[in-house]
Amino acid sequence: MSREEKKVIFASSLGTVFEWYDFYLYGSLSAIIAAQFFSGVNPTAGFIFALMAFAAGFAVRPFGALVFGRLGDLVGRKYTFLVTIVLMGLSTFIVGILPTYATWGILAPVILIILRLVQGLALGGEYGGAATYVAEHAPQGRRGYYTSFIQTTATLGLFLSLIVILGTRTYLGEEAFAAWGWRIPFLISIVLLGISIWIRLQLQESPAFKQMKEEGTQSKAPLTEAFGTWKNAKVGLLALFGSTSGQAVVWYTGQFYALFFLTQTLKVDAATANILIAISLAIGTPFFIFFGWLSDKVGRKPIILGGCLIAAIAYFPLFNGLTKFANPDLAAAQANAPVTVIADPSECSFQFNPVGTAQFRSSCDIAKSFLARNSVNYANEAAPAGTVAQVKVGDQVIASFDGLTLDAAAFKEQSAAFNTKMTEVIRAAGYPAKADPAKMNTVAIVAILTLLVLFVTMVYGPIAAQLVELFPTRIRYSGMSLPYHIGNGWFGGFLPTTAFAMVAATGDIYYGLWYPIVVALMTFVVGLLFVPETKDRDIFKYEG
Repeated sequence: MSREEKKVIFASSLGTVFEWYDFYLYGSLSAIIAAQFFSGVNPTAGFIFALMAFAAGFAVRPFGALVFGRLGDLVGRKYTFLVTIVLMGLSTFIVGILPTYATWGILAPVILIILRLVQGLALGGEYGGAATYVAEHAPQGRRGYYTSFIQTTATLGLFLSLIVILGTRTYLGEEAFAAWGWRIPFLISIVLLGISIWIRLQLQESPAFKQMKEEGTQSKAPLTEAFGTWKNAKVGLLALFGSTSGQAVVWYTGQFYALFFLTQTLKVDAATANILIAISLAIGTPFFIFFGWLSDKVGRKPIILGGCLIAAIAYFPLFNGLTKFANPDLAAAQANAPVTVIADPSECSFQFNPVGTAQFRSSCDIAKSFLARNSVNYANEAAPAGTVAQVKVGDQVIASFDGLTLDAAAFKEQSAAFNTKMTEVIRAAGYPAKADPAKMNTVAIVAILTLLVLFVTMVYGPIAAQLVELFPTRIRYSGMSLPYHIGNGWFGGFLPTTAFAMVAATGDIYYGLWYPIVVALMTFVVGLLFVPETKDRDIFKYEG
């Protein structure tokens, strides 16, 4: 690897690490964000809104891919991802100085969501630019290895965000961190932004793009060419359903959903969960490069599709193991204290709310939402139409309430009373308020989390090289960016919300895992049958 090639990889990777750091700060601090910016609603709704704001950043990523993909194919790779990093860094810094709901009222969460949308748009353009730029500098036969360094950036960015959060939290203490210290990780991003801009200004345009411009073969309408003709649009669809959708759900299950499951479902305290995730990331991250290198030898498909298949088979036993080792009291309560929700099925909603507008106020939804939040497994029993839902815990029966006709104050009062009563009952039945650190098997937990990260490295390590090789130079930035960000932004970004809704609907804390399992298996089948192997393509000459 020449000095110039090392510089290209380092500059592209470092800037992308910083962008992912910015993006994941919000996800890692979602509970505090909910308290600071969504305090005008009850805590449960506030947390859901905070998750939705997090998802909003994912929702717009495909639009960022279109906007910046077109720009990258018309103007160039270098200048486009300079723009994306400026947008990402500034929007993150502004979150650090944004007044809260207590100061600005409804304006604060509105501005926060706008900043999240800007972050999502910027990230939609960043990844395609970095991956394309590095791949077009890589020698034939080594693209998997070179681009695998880009693939480490998402994990390193998450890792960096966890380390900064943990260090700030430990130094300041929980009270100060919750009050104002949470702003520090956001404010630090302005320093990272300055470093990234300085580094990227040193780079030259990619050789493939320069050659294309010199030969006059540049596309005048890259979006139309990439997605308006069936020949190229078909490749984009195969990239989405045969590669990136499965890669996305494996990625978010192994890293973000694992953290969500530890903190929200298993009630492990946030600091401990972050440490456990950070250790597993530190162990697993070198395997991104290993599997990228290996894909140059054996091909992209066997590794990506193998990762999807193994993950789909392993998820249920691994997440069951997490419960057993992280919160054995919860595992015992689930086995020994069965709960039943008796309700009119027509009252029970599928509590998926990606835009934060729906209200789940029926007696069934209120009962199921409480049980899902408290990791209580339950069975469902149909009741006659119009019946107010009841929760049966052992020999006790607790009636829910119908909140559809109540005003906000009355609903808040009855919710508090119901939550208090239900909390007393489930605690008496053995369901713990939080995981007991003395009973946690940290070695086993880290082992499971590391396995989940290894699945991520299999599907993600070679994916950049494969996507670059699927499209010709003239539409490469646009062509690869859209399926990547639909897969990761929509299939992956909505995973926590979808999984929570599935758990609330069925009463099984593991039922949400069916979502990544089904998507990963779909990708395995589509990829096996229809996606070509690309490792030997000459991307300078490939015309599509």
